[in-house]
Amino acid sequence: MTPDLFAAEPTPAERAADLRAQLHHHAHRYYVLDAPEIPDAEYDRLFQELQAIEAAHPELLTADSPTQRVGGKILDGLVPVRHAVPMLSIQTETDTTAAGAEAFDARVRRELGLAEADPAVEYAAELKFDGLAINLRYEHGVLVQAATRGDGETGEDVTQNIRTIGQIPLMLAPTLPASRGSLPPEGARFALGRPGGETHGAIPEVLEVRGEVYMRRDDFERLNERQREKGEKTYINPRNTAAGAVRQLDPAITAQRPLSFFAYGLGEVRGWTLPDTHSGLLEALAAFGLPVCADRCVAQGAAGLVAFHAQIAAKRDALPFDIDGVVYKVNSLALQRELGFKTREPRWAVAHKYPAQEQLTTVLAIDVQVGRTGKLTPVAKLAPVFVGGVTVTNATLHNEDEARRKDVRIGDTVIVRRAGDVIPEVVAVLPEKRPEGAAIFTMPHTCPVCGSAAVREEGEVDHRCTGGLFCGAQRKQAILHYAQRRAVDIEGLGDKLVEQLVDAGVVKTLPDLYRMGLMALANLDRMAEKSAQNVLDALEKSKHTTLPRFLFGLGIRHVGEATAKDLARHFGNLDAIMDASEEQLLEVNDVGPTVAQSLRTFFDQPHNREVVEQLRACGVHWEEGAPAERAAQPLAGKTFVLTGTFPTLRREQAKEMLEAAGAKVAGSVSKKTDYVVAGEEAGSKLDKARELGVAVLDEAGMRALLAT
Repeated sequence: MTPDLFAAEPTPAERAADLRAQLHHHAHRYYVLDAPEIPDAEYDRLFQELQAIEAAHPELLTADSPTQRVGGKILDGLVPVRHAVPMLSIQTETDTTAAGAEAFDARVRRELGLAEADPAVEYAAELKFDGLAINLRYEHGVLVQAATRGDGETGEDVTQNIRTIGQIPLMLAPTLPASRGSLPPEGARFALGRPGGETHGAIPEVLEVRGEVYMRRDDFERLNERQREKGEKTYINPRNTAAGAVRQLDPAITAQRPLSFFAYGLGEVRGWTLPDTHSGLLEALAAFGLPVCADRCVAQGAAGLVAFHAQIAAKRDALPFDIDGVVYKVNSLALQRELGFKTREPRWAVAHKYPAQEQLTTVLAIDVQVGRTGKLTPVAKLAPVFVGGVTVTNATLHNEDEARRKDVRIGDTVIVRRAGDVIPEVVAVLPEKRPEGAAIFTMPHTCPVCGSAAVREEGEVDHRCTGGLFCGAQRKQAILHYAQRRAVDIEGLGDKLVEQLVDAGVVKTLPDLYRMGLMALANLDRMAEKSAQNVLDALEKSKHTTLPRFLFGLGIRHVGEATAKDLARHFGNLDAIMDASEEQLLEVNDVGPTVAQSLRTFFDQPHNREVVEQLRACGVHWEEGAPAERAAQPLAGKTFVLTGTFPTLRREQAKEMLEAAGAKVAGSVSKKTDYVVAGEEAGSKLDKARELGVAVLDEAGMRALLAT
């Protein structure tokens, strides 16, 4: 008699756990490895058995159950998600030749201080997928949230939709032990790994995986074929179709779209030891059951990058999905940390583009568009042409110099491409096909929207409209700039409200803001009477401001907050500034020829002066002093850096107090810094101050200095 005859039947919980494990295994074999072990019918049988158990025992349903890949309620809207670690972009190398890879390697070697005789830098080279960036958050191995990149700081919750993608595991597989790697420093921007024993092969407490959702070309074609059979509209290209599917409010619709996924990086990490290299990191993600593209390599130096770029270019059209370039990353994570970031881009990575698709078409006209900041851009109106997955009818000529260099004229046959696969541009002209009498393009001397003078400053390539406060094209931008917190500070006057006010014709110039009545505001879409009154109260409060804030709020080109303060200190009142000659303006601290000319150009426009006078007539006011009046400046010549949160002051208030006392407020700590004022949650600036021996004050200490 064998023991098996006495084996107890598994409980529903045990059987459900066993079925989940089997289904996860077979899904990975099917979707990721493309090597199924069982027929589809057998997978369906196991799936239906699990569904039946969960229906009979709802308490056994888990977030990582394969049955949760489909279904889910229809959402009212996508919920914002704040990324624990920002999803930063990387620099794009637009030189599509080998020189692009060589330039990146040269920059890296220079930043690392490597001599020509030093060994080659090791890189991880991979593909740049043409899809939608996604952050997957796994807690204790279970997928709990998926979010889009958004603006890099805040994305949208698309968890229900991402669950429908078969390639994305709902539960991470335990990995085999691997070599231990060093941890990133506390607060590192690309991961927050923490020590915890031999954790490299274990399931992390938190693992955020960054990757790309995309649609294969064959899946895209099949989807369009189904659309044609149903007599419904077809989709334009795989990338837009994938992005639209991810952001669907009904996950059932997303489940019908054949989406795929590749992992390529990390966000927040807790309870897991990172490998030493990016290539090792990708291997570790693959071991967790995540799909990682096989078209990658470890390359040595510029020569290795050039070879990879050429290899992928040769097989680009044969790939089953679209790419718009390749990505190079310094392989060593320690060297990545040493290289750090430049603004919001890592110095250790670059995207190297390929030449975009190009087509021939005809220039029907050349229009000049005026941007929100007054920049004039010549735009070629084209006979419609299908390029890079979209129908193109307009192409930028950038500026007059570029239009002249390419010698684009109306009637020309031109080569057009989608520069960077986003913005269509004219690449070249076929002069042999030019019609007789085609005139050379010349930039207008006046704004085509408002008629103000269009000027090109010395050393600049762009022409700009000088009618800032008056120009209809710049109206929304001018109002938003004027209303921002650092200017006159009109609380509640944001993008959407300004859009409504301008589009409805309620506000045409800045003074119109102060002439609005309650009903004009309350009649706007989604504007309740109480909200309208709050805006009117904020407008009334904003009438009492300061001269520097008002001057900055006018949006005069090259006049930032610091320059506005210098002008106010020097002249004391607005009339003196408006009437000052360029020579008098040049006497102001830090005002050079460009700023002086910009001020004169602005105030020489009668309609700009009229706007200023109307604002004053509406009650906008401030305290003015005598020209060249100087208050006591006990902190003149001292440099301060502010960090953290202060008990009673906003950082902007502290900055204004210090600058009024003659101090300079810088953004970063250096040997030239005299004081660092640190509040709660002070970050790396405080560490840097201690490292350099810079004096550190709290808010009370700063106030004491100001009182001396």
